[in-house]
Amino acid sequence: MTDEPALPSAPEEPGYTAEGVPTFDSVREKIETRYGTAIGSSELAAETPEGRAVEEQYAARQKAAAERLEQIRESMRDHGDS
Repeated sequence: MTDEPALPSAPEEPGYTAEGVPTFDSVREKIETRYGTAIGSSELAAETPEGRAVEEQYAARQKAAAERLEQIRESMRDHGDS
């Protein structure tokens, strides 16, 4: 038996178990970070002129779609009475 110094073990990466499995806290942290980034990006996009234009276009399309759907329903009611 020789007195050799023990090799240092590989340092554990934070957020992972010794087996390399991510911990619940690290997974939650990643999800919360991605969610926060997505929310922030959408808020910033809504503040730009381009973002507002897209929202206005979407609202106009939704209104047109609702009007067209009402026309279709009305025509179906008219044909049902015949």
